[in-house]
Amino acid sequence: MKVSVDPESGFCPGVVTAIRKAEDQLNEGTQLYCLGDIVHNNQEVERLQQKGLVTIGHEDLARLHGAKVLLRAHGEPPSTYRTATDNDIQIIDATCPVVLALQRKIHRIYEAEHGQGTQIVIFGKNGHAEVNGLVGQTDGNAIVIEKEDEDITKVDFSRPVRLFSQTTMPVDRFKKLTAEIASRMQNPADFQSFDTICRQVANRIPHLRAFAEQNDVVIFVSGLKSSNGKALFEVCRQANPKSWFVSHPEDLKPEMTEGAETIGICGATSTPKWLMNAVAERLQKKV
Repeated sequence: MKVSVDPESGFCPGVVTAIRKAEDQLNEGTQLYCLGDIVHNNQEVERLQQKGLVTIGHEDLARLHGAKVLLRAHGEPPSTYRTATDNDIQIIDATCPVVLALQRKIHRIYEAEHGQGTQIVIFGKNGHAEVNGLVGQTDGNAIVIEKEDEDITKVDFSRPVRLFSQTTMPVDRFKKLTAEIASRMQNPADFQSFDTICRQVANRIPHLRAFAEQNDVVIFVSGLKSSNGKALFEVCRQANPKSWFVSHPEDLKPEMTEGAETIGICGATSTPKWLMNAVAERLQKKV
């Protein structure tokens, strides 16, 4: 039985930077808080908690004073920065550069055009941390489309529309949504679409599909909270029906790999490489 770990799976650059910044502070003995899970992977969160990282929510942030708080790669709305200023909180900003550029672009267009009735539309997951940060750039006025067939009815096609995307959404769905909105606009010149999907994430899909096809069995490692993990696992499952989703080496069962000669291990952009290697080691011991 040959077990291989996909070399291209694992943390995206934004997550790598966030974790490096956290470890730099913790290694100096700094008391550090993180606003939300630093990454959607329980094992990595627990590893950093053992080093001293304390995960807090927005209600906790409002009660903190004079502390040091790390903002994860997903980004935050302007209200979070205002709270930090008011409470004398030092921000360690690990917002992904791709997300930060998107925030600035949305804010710039909103400020320039909201008086003209322009609607900012964001294709993404309602309530997701990144989307909350993007909506915050519009004073909460952006329209979020998560389910294309249902949410598109929120858009007024007689008014200008500027369409953006959460950075980790599927490219094909974004293109379909763009075409659908364009077809409904009363004045086509009133519509602009900005493809703001991160190619560091999107480009993994064809590679992952090929990786899944090359192996008898695929073990996909991801945290249950990771929306990226759910999406990429579906890519694997469609390419290879013998794909299994696990969050920890202990989730492995003998029937998952029965009869397989080649087993491929891969994961989400929020999956640490050390965790995929731990799954590989467990498999090499034949579960």
